[in-house]
Parts: sequence; C-alpha cells; structure tokens
Amino acid sequence: MKFDLHTHHERCGHATGTIRDYIEAGIKNGLQVIGISDHSPYFASSVDREQPGIAMAKSEFARYVEEVLKLKEEYRGRIDVLLGVESDFFPEVADVYRKVYEQYPFDYIIGSVHLSGGVSIFNRKRWNGLTERQKVEQKELYYDLIEQSARSGMFQILGHIDAMRGFYPAFSDIQTQAVDRTLQTIAKYDIAIEINTSGKTKDCGGWYPIDEILERALHFGVQVSFGSDAHVPSRVGDDWNEVAARLKEIGFREWVYYKEKQKQVVPL
Repeated sequence: MKFDLHTHHERCGHATGTIRDYIEAGIKNGLQVIGISDHSPYFASSVDREQPGIAMAKSEFARYVEEVLKLKEEYRGRIDVLLGVESDFFPEVADVYRKVYEQYPFDYIIGSVHLSGGVSIFNRKRWNGLTERQKVEQKELYYDLIEQSARSGMFQILGHIDAMRGFYPAFSDIQTQAVDRTLQTIAKYDIAIEINTSGKTKDCGGWYPIDEILERALHFGVQVSFGSDAHVPSRVGDDWNEVAARLKEIGFREWVYYKEKQKQVVPL
C-alpha cells in the first residue's frame, strides 16, 4: 500500500501543476492513495490573499475543496484521492482556522509551523549574530509552537517537524530537551508525524526529520506517516521505498495515513 499525503498545486503560488497532474503522477508512480494538501489561506487576515506567493486566497478555498472532491469521485477505483490541507498554526488565531475547517469533510489536516517568532523558519538570516544561548531559545520557541499545535486537537499529522534546519543544517546540533518533550506530547495526543522527503531539496539535504528524531519518536510511541511535500508533479511519492526501508532499519513496523480522520495502519 503506497501513499503520499503531502502534495501541493498551482493555487498556493509557489508550486506548478494542477491537482489532476498530481493525481496522475501518483498513479504513474504506483500509489494507491494520494492526499491533496495545499497551503491554507491566511484566514485571519483582513485581505483575501495575504501572501500571493505562499498560500491561496481565502476566496479560493471552497473551490479547492470542491475540485478535490470532484476528482475523488472521478478517480474512484483507480486511486484513492483524499482531501487534506497543510495548515499553518498560529495559536493566537487557531479558533479562526478551526471554524473554517469544521465546514468541510477533510480526511486529514497537516499542522505545520512555518513562522516562529514572526520570522520564516526558512530565513537564513534569522541565525546571524545569535549567541549559543539565543540559538537554543530560537529552537525551543519553534518546538513550543509544534507542541502547542499537537495539543490543539486540530491536526491528524504534524508536518516536517525539524524543517528549521532546511537552510541552517547546524540547527540539528543545537542541544535542548524541547525535542523530546514535544515528541512525548505528540504521542500523548496520538498524532502522527510525517517523514517529509522535501528536505532533500534544501541546503540540509536528506529528509525531515533526521534519524535521531525518528529514533526518539519510536521510543516514545509516536506514529509516522509519509509526505513528499511535492511542489512539482514529478516528486509525488519521492523516495517512498527508501523511507520505508530506513524506517524498518530504525525499528518501525508500520506507518499510517488518515481517511475521514480515521487512522489507517499500513504494515512496513
């Protein structure tokens, strides 16, 4: 059973291809299940499209859902198309997002932290001139947001939980207990984390999260899922077999996806 729950498309402004293109790529690459999970609009913004190059407009969201549901029916029997969304997590306006999501029949929602301390986690400059203590504080702030997202009850999966290392590989070497604490919270609330293969496209190389975090996740009983985070159709299912093999080496025996927000367990 091959699945990929993290794919984007042209609505977000920084991906190419239509939803249909990603579904067709999934079929071509041998997937039985594909989740469509484009970036959530900035629902709390006073304007329709807060960040044109980052996320879709609020006015596009209902059309996005409608298109995925239509394609789900069209492709029934060929590939299972799931309705998802990759949602930003802003604790101060979480209820705004929650109320929007309650209106739609999502199979799952991925909760991802993209802004920490008001700055993009991918901003290389955020680390300039920081002391070692300040670097620890930045890492702990990031994981505090991930931990809050786990406690929120809004998500089935948490996205790329060490993506802050994307353009700052030394992030992984910053020592703090915050990672273990966050993994314990994720386990407590029975949420999965994704193995996200888009890290290979960034300076850090490899996947999110690093093996050390996956080993700790297994220790604490955190379940894992898979997402290519494809922004071009050719990356759908990217490194799926390699990830499956690595997870088995680490000690995992299964991974999961979600349908109608119910966990579906897939043996490795």
